[in-house]
Amino acid sequence: MNRAEMRDCRLDVDRVPELLRRVEHQDDTEAWKELGWRLVLEHDLVSPAGFAALPHLVRLAPRSAGARALAGRILERAAGRHGCDDLLADRAGVVREFRDVLDRHLRSRPADYLVCFRALLAAEEEYHWANALEGFTDDVHHVDCPHCGAGVMIVIGGFGRYSQVRDGNEEIRRDLRPATADELTGTGRWMHRITVRDGQETLADGIAHLFGKAECPCCAAVFGIADEYTAANRPVMR
Repeated sequence: MNRAEMRDCRLDVDRVPELLRRVEHQDDTEAWKELGWRLVLEHDLVSPAGFAALPHLVRLAPRSAGARALAGRILERAAGRHGCDDLLADRAGVVREFRDVLDRHLRSRPADYLVCFRALLAAEEEYHWANALEGFTDDVHHVDCPHCGAGVMIVIGGFGRYSQVRDGNEEIRRDLRPATADELTGTGRWMHRITVRDGQETLADGIAHLFGKAECPCCAAVFGIADEYTAANRPVMR
């Protein structure tokens, strides 16, 4: 790596290589923690060193949960305004390798399944879904009804599976209509197939609802949840 590619979120160029050497030989919790905030700043900014470090992280990924998680965090933010498009493009082969590593790992039904599933979505450039899925324990998504424009809250989790709008002090809810396996297409079908394959029942059920239909509590129009969420949140690739 040249010095520009090694610049981290603190504008240092020497610290990341040292940290990568440390985590390669031992599961150093403090080193992983420092790597995290040097490569990814808060929620959206990836440093040049983050993309430059991907080959090293992917090489460690088959045996390191820390590497899988950090590489996933970097890729989940790959559509942001990081100014490293050329550097990321040079890592296309590494991203493909990471996809294969993640797919094999997911088949083992690991403890870090959700983290790795999100990373796989990011590696497939499904960035909006990679950043949206929280495991369907209490996921909440906000969309606008395409017919009347009302802001609709979509709830999928332990509290129920419904669309909701607030009218004054009243909350009006309608049950969601999940898609069947045969009705799913495209990304939704792919996501559902993988989670079913891996015995992830909660995820599979949540995806069926997320890619199903919602009724607007205001105007009673029925619309595709994933279509409206994607239209509003999928990043425009440069």
